[in-house]
Amino acid sequence: MDRALVVAEPTEAATELAQMAGSLAEAGDATVVLIHATTDEEYAARKQAMSSIASSGGTYTTDDAREGARQFAQDLAEAELSEFDIEYETAGYVGEKADAILEAADDHDCDHVYLPGRERSPTGKALFGDATQRVLLEFDGPVTVLTE
Repeated sequence: MDRALVVAEPTEAATELAQMAGSLAEAGDATVVLIHATTDEEYAARKQAMSSIASSGGTYTTDDAREGARQFAQDLAEAELSEFDIEYETAGYVGEKADAILEAADDHDCDHVYLPGRERSPTGKALFGDATQRVLLEFDGPVTVLTE
C-alpha cells in the first residue's frame, strides 16, 4: 500500500478505519488520503437553508460544500491520525457517494480504499443502489469495508 483512501463519515466505523489505515501507513511508509463527500441532496438542502436567510447575505456554493467536506475530513484526520508518523491529505467532494470515492481514488492515485459500510437488505440495495457495492466492483485494488 502506497496511498490509502479513507472515506470520512460521522460513524465509529470511519474512525476505526482511519486508525487502521494510519497504523498500516506508518508501518509501510505510505500516505493516507481522507475524503468526505457531500451528497447532492445534502448540498441542495444546505443551499435552500442558506437562501432562506439571504437577507443576511447567505449563499452556499459547491465550493463551500467541497470546503465543508474537506474540513470534515481534516477534523477526522487530526483526531485519529495525530498519533502516527505519517503524511496525510484531505479533500472534499460533492456528488453521488460512489462517484466521489472512485473519482478521489483516481485523483489521488490511491491503491487501497477504506470504506465504512452499512447494513442494507438486498431489496434496499436494488431499490436505492449501494455505494459500497459499486466501489467494491469498480475500484481496481483492495477495498476494506467495516460496518457498524
